[in-house]
Amino acid sequence: MTPVRPYKIAVLVFIKNDKGEHLLLLRAKPPNLGTWSPIGGKLETAIGESPFECAVRETAEETGHHVSIPDLHLFAMIAEKAYEGDAHWLLFLFDCRLPITTLPPAMNEGRFAFFARAEIDTLELPETDRTALWPIYDTHHAGFVALRADCDPARPLQINVEQIMPYTPPTAPSV
Repeated sequence: MTPVRPYKIAVLVFIKNDKGEHLLLLRAKPPNLGTWSPIGGKLETAIGESPFECAVRETAEETGHHVSIPDLHLFAMIAEKAYEGDAHWLLFLFDCRLPITTLPPAMNEGRFAFFARAEIDTLELPETDRTALWPIYDTHHAGFVALRADCDPARPLQINVEQIMPYTPPTAPSV
């Protein structure tokens, strides 16, 4: 029989500075305690918060960086089954197009640092971030992808693509 697990909905926001370095948080709390990851948090479902509203709120709360919905590009939706054997997660991944200008101060969630993309692969990361999240970012951050991931620790990580929409540059209107 399949165990019943809670379902959590959250966002992750990929933010860069003007040098193109990624802002990451060394997490001081579970999940992902002691590892580097993008900022984010759970949707306030009781008030009907949308994933975009959550990304705007979490960005301001965690970094002090004030963005608006047009500053965000939703590039992935990932349904994670049995993450860490504990819960199911529905994640919305955003690329923030407004660079952050300063390193945010440490807070109760952890401390921040900027990293070039090549450095990130050498950091202590959650295993699913290393094997799935960053490759998804690298391949799809300009477009959109929907994925389903079986993260049950009793089995090897299995990721299924449900939809891909490549980036299509805008065209000039015809006259």
